[in-house]
Amino acid sequence: MSLRNYLNKIKPSFEEGGKLHAFRSVFDGFETFLYVPNTTAKSGAHIHDAIDSKRIMSMVVIALMPAMLFGMYNVGYQNFLAAGKPADATFFSIFFYGFFAVLPKILVSYIVGLGIEFAWAQWKGEEIQEGYLVSGILIPLIIPVDCPLWILAIACAFAVIFAKEIFGGTGMNIFNVALVTRAFLFFSYPQKMSGDTVWVASDKILGLGYTLPDGYTAATPLAQIGQDGATMTEFCDMVTGLIPGSIGETSVIAIALGAVILLWTGIASWKTMLSVFVGGSVMALIFQAVGKTPIPFYEHLVLGGFAFGAVFMATDPVTSARTEGGKWIFGLLVGAMAIIIRVMNPGYPEGMMLAILLMNMFAPLIDHCVVQRNVSKRMKRLTSK
Repeated sequence: MSLRNYLNKIKPSFEEGGKLHAFRSVFDGFETFLYVPNTTAKSGAHIHDAIDSKRIMSMVVIALMPAMLFGMYNVGYQNFLAAGKPADATFFSIFFYGFFAVLPKILVSYIVGLGIEFAWAQWKGEEIQEGYLVSGILIPLIIPVDCPLWILAIACAFAVIFAKEIFGGTGMNIFNVALVTRAFLFFSYPQKMSGDTVWVASDKILGLGYTLPDGYTAATPLAQIGQDGATMTEFCDMVTGLIPGSIGETSVIAIALGAVILLWTGIASWKTMLSVFVGGSVMALIFQAVGKTPIPFYEHLVLGGFAFGAVFMATDPVTSARTEGGKWIFGLLVGAMAIIIRVMNPGYPEGMMLAILLMNMFAPLIDHCVVQRNVSKRMKRLTSK
């Protein structure tokens, strides 16, 4: 109550005529993040509910926690493993090494992204939008641990400005902001986003971990397949996630926990999520049948960013299809396209990033076709009577 009373006390200074009126959007952003707004729409087709978009975004962040926490542990584990010292390490020494390796990336992502959001809202005199609450945590989880902070800052700024604000802000963007950040990094700084030297942290951090030899390499399973046509990684490790890869994308178990939270709260569409896996399975089975892929179809679903993309990226309510039928079509095409890119183009062993961005472009068209089909069916029923 003391915080609520304090906010009520200083609020007049930020309202029209107050001495801090210029920073009204900043105050409103903090207030509505801490407390649910006590106002609702008075007219039109609105749902009068206490759950606003900030609460929804916060729930997505909570769903990302298992993947983030496991990613921190795996970052530390890969460093100790590369040094040949995993047996000598404690759980906490491994976890806190990863924690201190990942934390700066989270801070840079939020500071740069939210800083631009705040500045943009002040410039336009609008409320601060909350979409970056999710993007800010997604971005550090889909990049290698060795990605330099200054490059990450540039990519975040580019994505927020050119993939979001220019389109009108949250709810108006065509492309997923986090994936645009990754695409910018991938095409602008490919040596920092791919190869065999970016997946394992190689320096001591606050006295934790080990300094690895210069040029130490550790390929991801997908990279091994692209180079050698096979991988030595066990399926159990693929599922648990104790393998090199992007920070939050390796553990299928942690991602599944996030999926349960999203589905239980009704925030993500099970139709989109399921259809991505169905589309990916069918396409992987086809490639397996014709001998185009050296691994079984189910390994494609647990490697790389496939599971992470299906759960957290393809289900983005802003950039994916919104009609019920469109969700099935969108998900099937995302899953199929991810496997096609992964198998047919060795230059892009991942595939999921490009598949989702491509289908983001076609999501409005998919919805339009579904709506028009429904309209045509209803017109036929009317004219047949």
